[in-house]
Amino acid sequence: MAGLRDLLMRFRPVSTPGPAATGVPADRTAELAAELTPALARLDSTAAEAEAVRAAARREADRIRRDAARRAEVITARASARSERVRTQAADRRLESGRRESAAISGEGQRAEAALRRRAAARIPVMADRLTDEVRRRLGLPSLRTEFPGGPRERGGP
Repeated sequence: MAGLRDLLMRFRPVSTPGPAATGVPADRTAELAAELTPALARLDSTAAEAEAVRAAARREADRIRRDAARRAEVITARASARSERVRTQAADRRLESGRRESAAISGEGQRAEAALRRRAAARIPVMADRLTDEVRRRLGLPSLRTEFPGGPRERGGP
């Protein structure tokens, strides 16, 4: 690198003020080129090194992206398989729950039907007696009833 003295020499006039002096004028372009060439040469090697670092970083980033894509595919495939298993298990549980609920409702219906049949069977004799009495009354015959209306037989009792 150029020292302070070299830097200040750049601003020194080539000749004394006044009319043009005889001699060879200083070649500023050649002086600057001679001064900057070593520094720029070092920058060229640094730029090449930086480009090599960037290329290596690009290769590493590409490798990382490929690995991440492969891992994402594996994770997605596992998640899909697991979600299918979970969905199937949930459907099986709901189906079994539905079967149990259906069996419970069916059992409740059968019990209600049996109770209704028992009540109907208990009322048939009373209804038959009422019907017989009504027919006899319309025919003008005397009633066969021996108990008061609303008695235990009419309510399905003994």
